[in-house]
Amino acid sequence: MNVKRTLVAGAVLSAVVLSGCSSAGSTGGGDDAAASCAPSDGNVELSFTSWIPGIEEVVDVWNEANPDIQVAVQTGPNGNGGTYQNFFNQLEAGNAPDLGQIEYDALPNFRVQNGLMDLGGCEDVVVAQDDFVDWTWSQVQLGETDSVYAIPQDSGPMGMFYRADLFEENGIEIPTTWAEYKEAAKQVREAGGYITNFSQGDINQFAGFVWQAGGSWFQNDGSDWTVDLTDDASKTVADYWQELIDEDLVSTVPAWTTEWDNAYNTGAAWTWNSAVWGANSIASGAPDTAGKWSVAPLPQWNEGGSAAGNWGGSSTAVFTGSEHPYEAAKFALWLNTSEEALTMLNESANIYPATTAGLELPVLSEGVEFYGGQSIYDVFAEASAEVSSDFAWGPTMTQTYNDVSDGFKSAVSGDGTLFDALEKGQTSTIDALKAQAIPVKE
Repeated sequence: MNVKRTLVAGAVLSAVVLSGCSSAGSTGGGDDAAASCAPSDGNVELSFTSWIPGIEEVVDVWNEANPDIQVAVQTGPNGNGGTYQNFFNQLEAGNAPDLGQIEYDALPNFRVQNGLMDLGGCEDVVVAQDDFVDWTWSQVQLGETDSVYAIPQDSGPMGMFYRADLFEENGIEIPTTWAEYKEAAKQVREAGGYITNFSQGDINQFAGFVWQAGGSWFQNDGSDWTVDLTDDASKTVADYWQELIDEDLVSTVPAWTTEWDNAYNTGAAWTWNSAVWGANSIASGAPDTAGKWSVAPLPQWNEGGSAAGNWGGSSTAVFTGSEHPYEAAKFALWLNTSEEALTMLNESANIYPATTAGLELPVLSEGVEFYGGQSIYDVFAEASAEVSSDFAWGPTMTQTYNDVSDGFKSAVSGDGTLFDALEKGQTSTIDALKAQAIPVKE
């Protein structure tokens, strides 16, 4: 989980795909994984790296209750902010922590580098599958049905945050379809605002829109990768937002900046189509608007539809080289299934659990004062059940993000279109896969 931006992933990897990659050790599924998941003798000390606010206090609860399995936690920047690179450096040097926080979209990259221990032979892990929302479990299997490469932690089902007061004062109906959203955008513009901001640099939100529309950017047939950033769903989404940009119906300030916060804090921007964790971002970035926001389902492409996109989510993985996979898996399961741990994580960092029971935590049924007392998590619980398991990510996502982002920035300035950016991103991604000797279809 990243308090501001995260991305969810699912991918298919095969032994054939991995054969030409890093020579770092790996643990396979089946009997080998089962043998590696035996309890250790004596007391165990584990190391764990995460960037979740308040994670230290949660680990303290575990340590107090488990004197024989002590966990030392280290915090750092979010994954793409430096922690992932540290993980790769540590894996290469043979001194990676036992456990680490990894966003779903980054898991394929670590798998390609043989950096993840397969927990598919750990009985407690296998039994825990039924405790998790189906599509989140598929994210950590990476297409290998007998393998489990991490324990799901949280997810980011999307909804529409909106200024209820401004819509009401101006007599504008709350949009339920993307067609209605565009019409509302025109009315909002006439009232002097923008209905939302289109992010130039954060491709994760755009990916969530494509996910909702039924697209899938990556597939693997057990041998070769297919890259398709330009499928029909992606084109539909790109063309839609291009129209809003061309007609000056959305602002285009860089996300996660003071200017971006101010737009929401002053009423210059009226909605934000974001993930559940966005509730915390708005509350912290637009404090003067407390009590004026509400949450509705994400607008639909088809009237009466219920499809949801997802933006965000992390897992807890056990790294190759850990001498205590049984104990590491035991801690990871507790961290991500215990009501006490999940409640603390929600209160400290707005973590939205990946477990079915977690979605019914008492803390998630309460009205949220910043949102006028609305029980906003009910909206996201319904969305979570409508997220498809089919959207997949590849093993070079950082490169893909950067290249598409460069194209989006050009499109916003009038040089090319959003779809042009996707086409160029597809080409560069295929080139990147080839450069790493990863089989890819063209």
